[in-house]
Amino acid sequence: MSENLLALCYLISSVCFVMALRGLSSPKTSRMGNLYGQAGMTLAVGATLANPSVTSFGWIIPALVAGAGVGLFIAKRIVMTALPQLVAAFHSLVGLAAVCVALAAFALPEAFGIGTVGNVHTGSLVEMCLGVIVGSITFSGSVIAFAKLQGIMGGKPIRLPFHHGLNALLFAGLVIFGTLFVMGQSQELFLIVIALSLILGVTLIIPIGGADMPVIVSMLNSYSGWAAAGIGFTLENNLLIITGALVGASGAILSYIMCKGMNRSLWNVVFGGLGGDAGATSGDKGQAEARPPAKVGSAEDAAFLLSNATSVIIVPGYGMAVAQAQHALREMSDALKEKGIRVRYAIHPVAGRMPGHMNVLLAEANVPYDDVFELEDINNDFATTDVAFVIGANDVTNPVAKSDPTSPIYGMPVLDVERARTTLFIKRSMASGYAGVDNELFYRDATMMLFGDAKKMCEHIIKALA
Repeated sequence: MSENLLALCYLISSVCFVMALRGLSSPKTSRMGNLYGQAGMTLAVGATLANPSVTSFGWIIPALVAGAGVGLFIAKRIVMTALPQLVAAFHSLVGLAAVCVALAAFALPEAFGIGTVGNVHTGSLVEMCLGVIVGSITFSGSVIAFAKLQGIMGGKPIRLPFHHGLNALLFAGLVIFGTLFVMGQSQELFLIVIALSLILGVTLIIPIGGADMPVIVSMLNSYSGWAAAGIGFTLENNLLIITGALVGASGAILSYIMCKGMNRSLWNVVFGGLGGDAGATSGDKGQAEARPPAKVGSAEDAAFLLSNATSVIIVPGYGMAVAQAQHALREMSDALKEKGIRVRYAIHPVAGRMPGHMNVLLAEANVPYDDVFELEDINNDFATTDVAFVIGANDVTNPVAKSDPTSPIYGMPVLDVERARTTLFIKRSMASGYAGVDNELFYRDATMMLFGDAKKMCEHIIKALA
C-alpha cells in the first residue's frame, strides 16, 4: 500500500471516529455511532497491516487473535451493571500499552527511527517521558477505580496523611527526574519516572468518594486518550494521534459537563475528591436512629396509588440495573398508559456509575425516547405529579444535597421527587447510597418504601394492576 493510500485510509478512519463520537452523544443515534466506530477501527487496522513497513506478522497475528478472543469472551459474558468497572479496566490497558511502547522505543530507538541507544532525539525523549507519565497514571488510577466499582475496595474516600502535599511532592519529583532523564537518557531515571507516576495514579484516585466516581470514570477516559496520542507521537502515527486527541478531548469535555451537573469543581474532584465521610453527615447513625419509622407498603398498595394517578414520573437508578428490571418496568409503564395515565422517565446526569448508564438500559427495554427526560427538563414537573416512582435510586433524589453543607453530596443538583404528591421507593433495604449518605426522604409521611428485588416488585405491581 502506498503512503498516499495509507493516508487516505487514515483520513477516512478519522472521519468515522468523529461520526462515532457524534452518534454516541444521543441514545437515538448511539447504535449508528457504534457502527461508525467499528468501521473506522476495522479500516485503520487493515490499512496499518497493509503498510509496507510491516514486514513480519509472526507476533502481530497471534496478538490480534488473542485480543479478539478475549474481547469476544468478555462481550458475551459481561452484564450491563458491570460496564462501569469494565470501562475502567479497559482504560488501564490503554495506559499500560502507552508505557510498554515507550519502554520499547527507549530500548530499541533504531526500530522507531528516533536515534540510537544513548543518543535518542530530544523531542522523542520528551514524548516518551510524557507518554509514560500519563500512561502510568492512567493504568494505576484505573485499577483503583475498577477496585472501587467492583466492590474490592470500599466506596468511601481513603484519606492519606498529608495527601495533597504527597501529590505535590510526587509531581515535583516527576518534573525533576523527567528533566534529568531527558538530559542524561538514563534507564534508571526512566524507571523512577514510571514508578512515581504509578504511585501518583493511586494517590490521586483513592481519596475520591463514591459520589464523584462517575466523573473519575470519565476523566480516566480522557487520560487514556491522551496516553494513546502520546503513543502516536512515539510511533509517528497520525491516526493514533488524532484518535487519542479525540478521546482525550471528548473525555475532558464530558468530565466538565458531569462536574457542572453535580455542581462540583473539576479540579477538586481530580486532586482529592469531595466525597466525605458518611459518619460526619446528616446520615450518621445517631441521627438515623432518632427518625420516625419509614412507611412500608406492598405491591398492591403501589398499584392502587399508581392506578389512581393521572401523572407518574419514574426515576431509575443503579438498583434497577442490578436487578435487570428495565423490561419489567417498561411493562408496568405500558400498563399504566393503557389506563390513560401519563408516564415519563427522569434521568439524573450521574444516575448509575457511568454517564448514560440509565439511558442505555431503558433503550435496551425499548422505552420510547420521547418519554425520557433529563433533570433540567423535568425537575419542575414533580410539583404537579401524583406519583414519583423511584426504582433503585438514592443519592440522586436525596434532598440533603440542598440542605446540609457537611454532606458529601451537598450542592449536587438532585431530582425533586419529594415535591410529588406521593413518592414510592423500591429498595432492598434502608441502606444508604453509593455516597454513604442516609436519605431522609425515606422517613417522610408522603413516602412509601417497597422493599424487595426491583424486578420482582415491578412484576407484582403489574399483576396487581391487572
